[in-house]
Amino acid sequence: MTDERRSGCPINLSVEVLGDKWSLVVIRDMMFGNRRHFRELLHNSEERIASNILASRLQRLTRLGLVTRAPDPAHKQKVIYSLTEPAIQLVPIMAHLGAWGRRHLPVTRELAVRAELLERGGPALWDEFMDELREQHLGIPRPAGRESVFAELRAAYAAALAEQPA
Repeated sequence: MTDERRSGCPINLSVEVLGDKWSLVVIRDMMFGNRRHFRELLHNSEERIASNILASRLQRLTRLGLVTRAPDPAHKQKVIYSLTEPAIQLVPIMAHLGAWGRRHLPVTRELAVRAELLERGGPALWDEFMDELREQHLGIPRPAGRESVFAELRAAYAAALAEQPA
């Protein structure tokens, strides 16, 4: 992204950062799918992002400070991508986008169930989820004794998948 901006409007500036076709999808997959490696992001995307587009978006998101890239300590030839604090703070926006999409667009049950849980849980659940993401991506321990929001979202998705006719 160049230093030239169309205006200083906060909505415009946000759209300049996040308004392309793929950036929020990549962040979504990292956030809700815990996909942290290039191959996971590429092969597990519902939308089938092309490898060159994924590489471009990861570079852009890294340059913009929404994602970091570091060597994976578990595998010398891989890198691991992590969300930064500004990306983690997109959880409420993702929840609102999901809620709006559920109300106004022809979603599938299995892909809408997490949005439904986030909408029902509201800001308290979003805060817990952001704490969990901070632990996963930033290494900041979350408060003890809390259930995993990620596990709850994953279980709801798995249950919705199991309900589908074979």
